[in-house]
Amino acid sequence: MDIDLVYLWVNGNDPKWIAKRNACIGKPTDKQENCAGRYADSGELKYSLRSIEKYAPWIRKIFIVTDEQVPEWLDTSNPKVHVVDHKEIMPEESLPCFNSTLIEHYLDKIPGLSEHFLFSNDDMYINRPVSPATFFEADGLPILYMNRKPFRKLALFFRDRVVGKPLSMYLKIIRNAAELVEKHYGTYYGCKPHHNIDSYLKSTITFANRKFEKEFSHMVQHHVRSADDVQRSVYSYVALAEKKGHLRYVSQSHSFRLHIDNHKLYEKFERYNPVFFCMNDSEFANDADRKAAIEFLDRQFPKKSQFEK
Repeated sequence: MDIDLVYLWVNGNDPKWIAKRNACIGKPTDKQENCAGRYADSGELKYSLRSIEKYAPWIRKIFIVTDEQVPEWLDTSNPKVHVVDHKEIMPEESLPCFNSTLIEHYLDKIPGLSEHFLFSNDDMYINRPVSPATFFEADGLPILYMNRKPFRKLALFFRDRVVGKPLSMYLKIIRNAAELVEKHYGTYYGCKPHHNIDSYLKSTITFANRKFEKEFSHMVQHHVRSADDVQRSVYSYVALAEKKGHLRYVSQSHSFRLHIDNHKLYEKFERYNPVFFCMNDSEFANDADRKAAIEFLDRQFPKKSQFEK
């Protein structure tokens, strides 16, 4: 089967883009949904593509979804790479968009995207050789990698309503996805996305977008992430409900999330040697953390890829 790869990418250091963001949603804050770390670019995508070339050279096409930007180091003459602007896939009322959750609802609109595809943020990497069978079963259905979270519905309710500890924006939008699917299918999927490279069927995304058109409509003008957004995990939950995917629980030796502000996790990474890993920037990280992260990535993937000039 043909398998493509889709990235979302932004250069938050670009003055033109900064002016556009500030005019639309204001300057970055210390909140998760609009912090500097959400838009910072230190060249992570370059290293992610190096990991793809090294460990998944069988990928057919690579689509980079962005807002009137192109990475300065990217070789756009490479026939394997396609830069897709937000205008090509999103409605006018959504633009400009600084909400990755909303952008992800339009992935099926990417021109030429294959039925079987992978989705990645620019801070996600492959650390060991993988094959198409890592992401899709022999029946062509995606493998849905999740963190096992038993009694999650009860745990979130207890934390939010009983203890009174506020949920992060990320947890809220995942809960919204689970509750929406429960409302329509009668099953609450408490498993949590593994926050690494995921596999999808384009047709499942199109199906869910049509099924939940009314429920998704309020998001169209959310230029920045909002607590009532619905996270893309909704597509994985729909795939499970429709028997269009295979659930697999992950361990840290398979899928590892490294928060770059926590330097102790680098040692833990070496110990687990995971298949996938994510270098997660956040409102807690600073420029020194970002510098250390890029130095780490340069040691992991020192060889220039075909996608670079």
